[in-house]
Amino acid sequence: MPQLIDGPTRVEAAGNKPKLIDEYVGRVNTGHTGVSIAHMRSPGGWVEPGQTPTFDEYTVVLNGLLRVTHREGSLDVRAGQAVLVRRGEWVVYSTPDPDGAEYVAICVPAFSLETAHRDA
Repeated sequence: MPQLIDGPTRVEAAGNKPKLIDEYVGRVNTGHTGVSIAHMRSPGGWVEPGQTPTFDEYTVVLNGLLRVTHREGSLDVRAGQAVLVRRGEWVVYSTPDPDGAEYVAICVPAFSLETAHRDA
């Protein structure tokens, strides 16, 4: 039988500015460990600490621009585009444009602070 998820749970974000994370599926909202799905809204100028996660992260940008910096350079992911960051890759996410960005992140297995392996 299908399961209705009444709404998300707001979870704390890392970074230099406040970012909104609403988790619909994952460890916090539904107890799922195999996948997490979250709606993100980050302001212009937001930067997250670098990380080397042990999960694959698929990100679909709905509005704005999400910059994904990696060891070989950076990718600018715009509305209507997506990016896959594979587990074990070092990345830094940021939203350099003044209007910020809105996007959906899907992590397999589900995101956790322990498996993000953020830089010190």
